[in-house]
Amino acid sequence: MRKSRRKKLTLLGLYLLATGVLLLMISPYVYMLLQSLAPWQEVDRVFIPSSLSLRSYRWLLGGGLSTLPRPWLRAWGNTALVATTVTLSRVFVGALVGYALAVLSFRGKRTIQNFILFHMFYPGIILLVPTFLLIRAMGLYDSYLAMILPGLVSTWAIFIYANFFRSLPKEVVEAARMDGAGELRIIFQIMIPLARPVTTIVFLFLFMERWIELLWDMLVVRDPAKQTLNVLLTTMFGPYGGYPGPLYAAGVLLTFPILVLFLLFSRRFVSGVSLIISH
Repeated sequence: MRKSRRKKLTLLGLYLLATGVLLLMISPYVYMLLQSLAPWQEVDRVFIPSSLSLRSYRWLLGGGLSTLPRPWLRAWGNTALVATTVTLSRVFVGALVGYALAVLSFRGKRTIQNFILFHMFYPGIILLVPTFLLIRAMGLYDSYLAMILPGLVSTWAIFIYANFFRSLPKEVVEAARMDGAGELRIIFQIMIPLARPVTTIVFLFLFMERWIELLWDMLVVRDPAKQTLNVLLTTMFGPYGGYPGPLYAAGVLLTFPILVLFLLFSRRFVSGVSLIISH
């Protein structure tokens, strides 16, 4: 009886601790959402507003003080375009190269694997200036390609896919080859469907990483019509510094797509994390 009570009390304590940590973690997001819906005279003055208002969103999406037509919708579209293109390319290249490293035998394979490991631990900030100079020399400065091209390949995605494909039984690939399947058919009809949970993890992490990118986009794009939402948020502290309500609304718009993706793929996310850890 005492052991059973002690176990229940311990379990209750763990639940209360987990609940407290969860509330602490989500409190900034709840505060941001409430302040974005608060009347302007109550922003940053009360935690829970007396009434809800969409004035901050109407002002923000209507253009605010900007001379550009609806700059926030344009910036949101730019961010979605760049993040989706880069993420899809990283997933596609990661699956192909990961399969090659895990299944195929070719000369220089060990060198490529070592380079990928080296690149994963190499500080990316060191390559910032050389990459910028290369983009400018190619005539891509102040263009969408300047934001997209340097991020089309992810060594982390290659590493994750290669480790997963190595964990699969070799008989799967051998049986497919005996049936006359080529390498591309094996990848797209067998291996990638088996790697759906891993693909979910890779896609969500890479999409989130690119969605919140700031420094590189600030360096290579000057045209306000091509700015991403993060860059526009940063410049907002100048002309929009006196409008905290729209600032919170912009933060909600920035985090909304990531939240939706996580809710849509939460089950695959959990199974994918378990699968990656087990391998």
